[in-house]
Amino acid sequence: MNDITAAAAAAAAPEAARKRHGSLLVQDARTKTRNASETRFRRLGLLAVALGMLALVGLLGSILSNGLSAFKQTYLQVEVFLDPAKLDKTGSGDLAQIAKVSTFGYAPLIQAAMQRAAEEAGVDTSALPAKALGQMVSKEAPATLRNFVLASPEKIGQTVSFSLLANGRIDGYFKGRVTMESAALDRNISPEQLAFADQLKAAGVLETKFNWAFFTAPDASDTRPEAAGLGVAILGSIYMMLIVLCLSLPLGVAASIYLEEFAPKNRFTDLIEVNISNLAAVPSIVFGILGLAIFINLVGLPQSAPIVGGLVLTLMTLPTIIIATRAALKSVPPSIRDAALGVGASKMQSIFHHVLPLAMPGILTGAIIGLAQALGETAPLLLIGMVAFVREYPAGPPEGLFDPAAALPVQVYNWTQRGDPAFVERASGAIIVLLVFLIVMNTAAILLRRKFERRW
Repeated sequence: MNDITAAAAAAAAPEAARKRHGSLLVQDARTKTRNASETRFRRLGLLAVALGMLALVGLLGSILSNGLSAFKQTYLQVEVFLDPAKLDKTGSGDLAQIAKVSTFGYAPLIQAAMQRAAEEAGVDTSALPAKALGQMVSKEAPATLRNFVLASPEKIGQTVSFSLLANGRIDGYFKGRVTMESAALDRNISPEQLAFADQLKAAGVLETKFNWAFFTAPDASDTRPEAAGLGVAILGSIYMMLIVLCLSLPLGVAASIYLEEFAPKNRFTDLIEVNISNLAAVPSIVFGILGLAIFINLVGLPQSAPIVGGLVLTLMTLPTIIIATRAALKSVPPSIRDAALGVGASKMQSIFHHVLPLAMPGILTGAIIGLAQALGETAPLLLIGMVAFVREYPAGPPEGLFDPAAALPVQVYNWTQRGDPAFVERASGAIIVLLVFLIVMNTAAILLRRKFERRW
């Protein structure tokens, strides 16, 4: 074969291959099938993402539509005359004698203040019985006046301006939860009172404004939903998170460092690793049963106390922190350890001076995610009694760690079990507060990871 015939054969080879397999520029049947399959998979993925986003938007929309109104409350601006004849009958100014006047003794003062406010605003009250005026004010109002008088007994005999909570039905009327038709069937409110409330609002006596007390006030009874707040629950959650942070982070990191860097690889350590992974998957209510059996029944710690809740949540959070910390330690290249040992560092120095700082972003992320998970847990707290009705604020630490308290997720559960629609509104508002806490904690995890992250 000469050069001419060899060149012709080489030129004919691609042509023969094209006829045998087809052109690279033209898709054959198998290629079309693969591309169609890939297109279907992408569309399914986009559909799944869209459905997830729709579900999230629906959930958030439902929570926001029901809960945003909890951050506003209707108040009555009235001038109350603190009548000495009712509050200090002896005229001695003795606080012990003044304290004997119960909240029932303050109700006539509020009723008289409502009458005067209506007259000054030019609102006709002849269609309403005198008792109906007092019923438009929250049952929390007499307690508010009594606390003020006990804190400032020198004000007795003076006329003091107060911003008192309106009745829950009045508040619900201005939020669209109560109507004239429903009021006609409700023994707690009447259409005449709602019409009178409209006149008072037009006159400026009634005002709907931001409700700071929702964040600071304690829980309230079923007859005073408008006075219920998250103060005790927020403080109890903060106490428990402090306990979890102080116990789970050092214990989890120390256990992870030992298991990953120092522990020998044998059946015993394999058993420990398997148990840690299993504990991370155990339902949270099991930890509640464990806390009830050990911390309350055996050790004798008080029920519904932040110290018990913190210890239970610490046990629940430890496996998560250990797993995240070990993964962060494994992600550090072995060359870092070898280099440190090669220049004369000890095993301990190579870990604490080089490996641990490089693993810190993952450790902090795991710790914050574990804390966020603990913040939203309800089941273990129900078993240790934190579902109890608590109105008194716990004292400052360390004494307050043993005082009765509530927690945010438990408070949500508590309010959803009550019949008044105002509590459902407040439960949705508490969910919004809890979600804000969780968003802040997860944002902190992202920022810390980016701040301490090092690339190699």
